[in-house]
This record gives sequence, structure tokens and C-alpha cells, in this order.
Amino acid sequence: MYGIFVVMTLRSLFVDLNSYFASCEQQERPALRGKPVAVAAVDAESTCCVAASGEAKRLGVKTGTPIHLARRMVPGLAVVIADTERYVTYHRRLIEAIDTVLPIWKVRSIDEFECRLMGDEREPDRAAELAGQIKRAVRRRVGVCLTSSIGIAPNRVLAKLGSDMMKPDGLVIIQQHELPGRLHGLEMQAFAGIGPRIEARLRRFGIRGVADLCARSESELIEAWGSIVGAQWWRWLRGLEVHEPPTIRRTIGHEHVLAPTLRNEADARAVMVKLIHKAAARARAHALLAGAVRVSALSLDGSWWEADGRCEPPTFDTLELVRRAGELWSARASDPLTRGRPIKIAVRLSELEPAASATLPLFPGPRPTPALSEAIDKVNAKFGRGSIRTLSATAADHAAPTRIAFGHIPSMDPRQ
Repeated sequence: MYGIFVVMTLRSLFVDLNSYFASCEQQERPALRGKPVAVAAVDAESTCCVAASGEAKRLGVKTGTPIHLARRMVPGLAVVIADTERYVTYHRRLIEAIDTVLPIWKVRSIDEFECRLMGDEREPDRAAELAGQIKRAVRRRVGVCLTSSIGIAPNRVLAKLGSDMMKPDGLVIIQQHELPGRLHGLEMQAFAGIGPRIEARLRRFGIRGVADLCARSESELIEAWGSIVGAQWWRWLRGLEVHEPPTIRRTIGHEHVLAPTLRNEADARAVMVKLIHKAAARARAHALLAGAVRVSALSLDGSWWEADGRCEPPTFDTLELVRRAGELWSARASDPLTRGRPIKIAVRLSELEPAASATLPLFPGPRPTPALSEAIDKVNAKFGRGSIRTLSATAADHAAPTRIAFGHIPSMDPRQ
């Protein structure tokens, strides 16, 4: 007697929260439910929407829409200022809710989670049942406004694609036997990881659409991408898994659009110093030394200035990084061609290396004070972020608060 061996190829279940920031606000404030809501980073008509509720999206308001334009498009639009701590709190509650159904394999962003399917969980009906359980657990444990779209597929890329195919509150299952044909009618930019620049590159190579992309050989896609990434895409499109080595942090950066009252030389410099404080604290939290620092500024006239400075030896010491960045800023301020009225400031630490493997300087010289910076971190961790900071940053006390990029979930620990 012979049994039938069935290979279950559904491996990834991808949860993508719908209109996450706006949904958190609607959950927290019942008066906003069912109404168009836009979330803004700062209280200024010149800023842009960082998120929009489903009701606002249906009326044309999207992420990136200027607030003043969104108000004209949707009379009565509710505009709320982003609350980072609230979104991180809801993020943690989502993790707890999803974990009651399936273990989370990887947190992909503030509002995206991947679960791995094992054994009979890979059977389509069972996988769909688990997706329904996740949706119900989120509604029960986190809130009725927190809906999600779920994709289930043989690998992460296709599961993410599925989560985008039916919004809001959808469920899409892509099975191995449907590939790659089921993908042929999609736009290339429907895939996470293929943006305008990559699509333009592929079109220059003669790839005109997804059907053409799927028809190319592995070697052709390597040539089209100009790297081994092309081989990864060849496998992803066929439902195969790809080993993805852990990413290595290359830079740490922060930027801030200045409120109108801060668009002057003294306040802009104070904001720059505060951004350095935040970047240095993150570098220490990850035990990374910076070999270079960059300071950038966008002026009201549209001109862009940036300058790089070396850190020798590499450091994560706040005072040393503030000193080096201050030298760069002073050079900008003394040049009439580059000292336009600043409206946006950015800082970046680069050439990062693990502190444990750093080479100590051979010759004596001025020594940074990492022990002092670490002591300040401990005080701020106990008494609140910014309890101790340099005098030059105090003018920016209410500027440059912690923000959320979708791919980075900030810690509420003041040391990070």
C-alpha cells in the first residue's frame, strides 16, 4: 500500500496593518472613527501627510500629500500630529496579539510582521484559518480600528505582494502551482523592492513587464540587476526561498524639517546639535563607532549644502561628534554662498565599525570622553530623554522629536 506525499509550499504569512498611524489615532479617539484623518509630523500647513486613514485615501489624500492641499481636497479633514510613543505601544500590543496565534518570525517594519508556516499550517485552508484568527486576535486585543491585509505565499516577497493585492482587510493566497502565471498581469512596481529606478533599469535592458521579467533566465536577471540580486528575484518569482544574510548597519542618520520659528541660523544650529545627540546615542546603543560625520542643510531658496568631516579616531562620543559637526556648520555659516535661510537639517554618521574591534590610536592626543556620554545615557534612561544635554542643544528642546520611519521601530529607551 502506497501513501500519497504532498509537498506543502505555503511558507510565509505576511501581516500588513492598514493605514496604521491613522488607525491608531482612530482607535485612541473614537470621535475620529469613520472620518477622514491625516497624520502630520508637525503642526504646519507646509508639511506633508505621513499617513492617511482609509476614508481620507478614498477621497484622494495619500502619504506625501501637502497638508494645505489635503484640506482643500477634503473639507473637514481631521489633521492630528504624529505620536511616536503611541504607535510604538500599539506595535508591541500587535506583536503580543499575533503571537497568540503564530510565532512572529520577523518584524519587518512598524506595521508589518512575517510568520513562518510549519507542517499542516502550510495547507491552504489551514493557513486561511490562521489568518482569520490573527485578524480576530488583533481586533479583540488591540482594537477594532486595527485592520490588516494578509498575504500567504511560498516566500516572503510573494506573501508581501499578496498583502498589497487586496486592501483594506484582505486575504490573498498565492500557491506554488499558480506561479509565475498569476503574476503576469501585475505592474512591476507592485513588488516591494522594485521602485521607479529599478523599473527604469529593467526597461533599458528590454524587460517591458512582469510577464517578460518572469520569462528571463537567471543569468539574464543577474545581468539586468548588475548583481546577484537578479538571481534572488529569479527564485522569488518562482516561489522559491532565498537565504537573506543579516543586514549590516552602514549609517545612522536623522533629519528634521524646521518649524517657521526655527528657520534662523542660531536655532537651526541647535537643532543640528540635537540631531547629533540622537545619532550618537543610537551609535552607543549599537556599540558602533563612527569614522565620519556629515551635516546637510536645505535652504529656503532651494539650495542644498552638505559637508563631511573625518573622526580620527572613530568615536561615538557625543561631545566629540558635536565638536566635529560644529566645525562643519561654522564653515557653512561663514560662506555667503551657502548660508541661506535653513528649512531642513540632516546629520549622518558613517563608516561605522564595531567598538569591540576598533584599533586604538598609536600616538597620544586629545581623548574623547565616552564614559561621560555613557553616564549621560544612564541618567536620561532613568529620568527621561534629554534630561541632560549640551547647552547648545537646549534651544531645540521642542524640535526634532522622535519620528518613525516604517522600516525602523524606535525604542522608547532614551539611550537609543
